[in-house]
Amino acid sequence: MKQLQQLGIVLFLLGIFTFSSAIFMGTFSPTKAQLTALMTEKGISSKVFESKAVAALTNSSFNNIHSLKNALSAVVLKTNDDHRAAAKKKGISKEARKEAYGNIIYSAPKDLAFILGKASAKGLVAENSLLFFWLSFGLGIFGALLFIVPQVITEGPKGIKNNGIYKQNSTNRGFIAWGVFAYLIGFYLVLYFAPQYTIHWTLMLDPLSYALNGGPASQWFVYGFMYCVIMVVMAIRMYIKYRHVNYQILRTTSVLFFQIVFAFLIPEIMTRLQLPATDFKNAFPLDYDFFFSWNLNKLIDSGGLGLFILVWGILLTLVVVPVMVYFFGKRWYCSWVCGCGGLAETLGDPYRQHSSKSLFSWKVERWLVHGVLVFAVLMTAATLYSFFTGNTSLVGIKTQSIQNTYSFLIGAIFAGVIGTGFYPIFGNRVWCRFGCPLAAYLGFVQRFKSRFRITTNGGQCISCGNCSTYCEMGIDVRAYAQKGENIVRSSCVGCGVCSAVCPRGVLKLEQGPESGRINPTEILLGNDVSLIDLLNKK
Repeated sequence: MKQLQQLGIVLFLLGIFTFSSAIFMGTFSPTKAQLTALMTEKGISSKVFESKAVAALTNSSFNNIHSLKNALSAVVLKTNDDHRAAAKKKGISKEARKEAYGNIIYSAPKDLAFILGKASAKGLVAENSLLFFWLSFGLGIFGALLFIVPQVITEGPKGIKNNGIYKQNSTNRGFIAWGVFAYLIGFYLVLYFAPQYTIHWTLMLDPLSYALNGGPASQWFVYGFMYCVIMVVMAIRMYIKYRHVNYQILRTTSVLFFQIVFAFLIPEIMTRLQLPATDFKNAFPLDYDFFFSWNLNKLIDSGGLGLFILVWGILLTLVVVPVMVYFFGKRWYCSWVCGCGGLAETLGDPYRQHSSKSLFSWKVERWLVHGVLVFAVLMTAATLYSFFTGNTSLVGIKTQSIQNTYSFLIGAIFAGVIGTGFYPIFGNRVWCRFGCPLAAYLGFVQRFKSRFRITTNGGQCISCGNCSTYCEMGIDVRAYAQKGENIVRSSCVGCGVCSAVCPRGVLKLEQGPESGRINPTEILLGNDVSLIDLLNKK
């Protein structure tokens, strides 16, 4: 079995190598027809751009996408300089000045390079995209399964085992973990900030994209596909590791279903049907751009379905979320529905022990996650103010600047680069614990108005510490268990792993009446408490 697993590792690494090296392969030879198509797609009407681009790009073959992007950037810069100079000439009419400013190109060169590069790509990957799909995705998936599936036998009988998680380079911040950290960070940086390098990845997935949404694959289609594939493969590992607990099997299946069907397939099919694509499970403020003007206008212009999506999004945030948290705690979303939580629970499970349990981390968590929530609410308030009044700024600050800042710092850097890239070093719930505004909202309701709690049987606790070690949210579960105190914390996502790894059955996830849910500290410590009064109060 170990030889089979070693073969799996080799095949997986070959798949990763093929996938990663694809971004450096091929050449790019744009034609005039492709430039015309680019201008049509991006709404560029400048004849200056057309002439300069034809001269600079169509008679050249670029050895890499970086060169093509630089050439495009130079053309865009010169074009905009010419139009600005024309607009500032003395004596020109208002119409001519307006036309000059209207010809200025605001599209980012990296986005133009992606479109033109994909259309003009030549070489090994572009001409053999299906082969490279199997050499990258195929080998990677097959190799990972060869390593994971034999764990049914190598791990022995059912039941949780630590198996030296603090003695392996891959799970104790060793060189393998740091390598995974660097790779994930690099992948997210390319995805968010250098989409032109994803051209060959999109070519591999074009057939699937055309089948689902009727159009070519974008970098976000690649991301959605990879998200689903990684969750499926790592979910198999979860099924094997936690096969002794039905709760873990059910919730893993649940997050898989919601990610694949609601977050990936339904939006892609809606796009094919020329309907407003939406993830019906994604609630504000996690879906932070739901109330952006472009989205509101799109939904309003889409007729009945668009209005339904708009009303559903509002009801989901204001009614469904708090009601469900009242009855089931935030676990109904964070551990059973959310895609971020699903990736954390599958891909991130090997690293859950790295979540810091220190008091300092808890203090940072409280200020940071609630600060992001306040930021999201203020940004949305400014956005709605601009939408209804037509003013582009609030108290002297441009609404678009606030949106761009949030999108960059929270939507890209925190949720993506840090939220996932930091799994191997800081644990699998960095985003959920420190940055997710929806988690803060859910946690606020859970702490003060919910029937959910984790009950403990302190008499049977042997203080092994498994529960605290495996708590991905940094809660010192053992401290509660030793005192027999109910666990009621805003951050608890109800994953149930603390209960799954407890050798004595001390912990139990429950819904019950609100009274008595939070244990008074003075009772637990026995300070100035009348036992007769407690008996009378039952």
